Amino acid sequence: MMGEDLELGELLAAAEAAPPGESVEVVAHDLQKRFGAECVSFLFVDLIGERLVRLTAAGSTAEDADEPIALLGSVYDRVLQSQRQHVEADDQGSRRVITPVTNRGDRIGVLEVTLQACDDTVLRQVREAAHALAYIIVTDRRFTDLYHLGRRTTRTSLAAEIQHQLLPSAPCCEADEFTLAAGLIPADDIGGDTYDYTLDRDTLHLSITDAMGHDTDSALLATLLVGALRQSRRSGCDAVNQANHAHQTLLSHNRGLATGQLLCVDLDTGLCELVNAGHPRPLRLRGDTVEEVELAVNLPFGVAGPRPYRLQELQLLPGDRLVLLTDGMQERDAAAVDLASIMRETRALHPREAVRSLTGAVLEACYGHLKDDATILILDWHGSRDRATRSRPDRTRP
Repeated sequence: MMGEDLELGELLAAAEAAPPGESVEVVAHDLQKRFGAECVSFLFVDLIGERLVRLTAAGSTAEDADEPIALLGSVYDRVLQSQRQHVEADDQGSRRVITPVTNRGDRIGVLEVTLQACDDTVLRQVREAAHALAYIIVTDRRFTDLYHLGRRTTRTSLAAEIQHQLLPSAPCCEADEFTLAAGLIPADDIGGDTYDYTLDRDTLHLSITDAMGHDTDSALLATLLVGALRQSRRSGCDAVNQANHAHQTLLSHNRGLATGQLLCVDLDTGLCELVNAGHPRPLRLRGDTVEEVELAVNLPFGVAGPRPYRLQELQLLPGDRLVLLTDGMQERDAAAVDLASIMRETRALHPREAVRSLTGAVLEACYGHLKDDATILILDWHGSRDRATRSRPDRTRP
């Protein structure tokens, strides 16, 4: 079957001209016009990564359009894990095509299309449409709550609302030098965990923090902490100056205390400068060996003390996997989880899948009810820029 080539400029122009909540309509219309596509829908991953929510284009039909779909073990889960297109025939001879919708490693969801017939050219163009849809959604969700509302398959408290707004909009990021992914499992009454990252020309900035307390008190403290860290980071400060600014901010406002780790990774050398403010030490997987990274520990942010924050160094080598975590990954029932063994078992997986395995094991050990937030951030270091091409693993691995 032949169709007209995808005109990306026309598709993006049509998306911009449409209301921001109609991204799927634009892509669906394009696929219907070129290939006679039927049942076009976008399924996006919910806030906790356990279900898919279907957003169906006008004129399409889907029996489960209003019901969340369990992700684990489904064909959608396999597509998202492998990042490969799936094609299957139905009883009427039509082709059901499921394509990942991903932006820089952030798995947003899948595009599902029914075609009467297709060939390699059509399948390639459906993949191109899904890639374009990822960029369209990333842009449009700044202007509408549609995607935020749809991702919520459980009731969200005020504290959870505040806490989730503090996190980066994407829990995963890929670049030549690294791949990172993060996950946060809120406690039953929210425990104040956050993670953050940003990438500039020469440096990857990472942070993981744990504001003491629960519910809205911890969420408000986390807001103050993250705001102070971002303010100083965006002013060009290094890790130790970010730490000092956050510390003074908590002292000035007398809001409480928080632990945290701040990291600045040089993309040219893999040298990581970091500050540890009373936080659990990272775990590093190098080869088959998992070890706790030996770091000096400063006082938490907001605790008055005579000693200044100490800037420490950690050299990353190609193939290293660095795991940052909060104490919710190790406390109470979670302490029964052998994190080191799971890290070795999931070594070949993409960091986003390793995050799922680690947080899932902790959630299972706590019988689905955490007493404290459990947060994890995984950084895979592929190599500095002059070695990135030959050091980097296959991103499409399952």
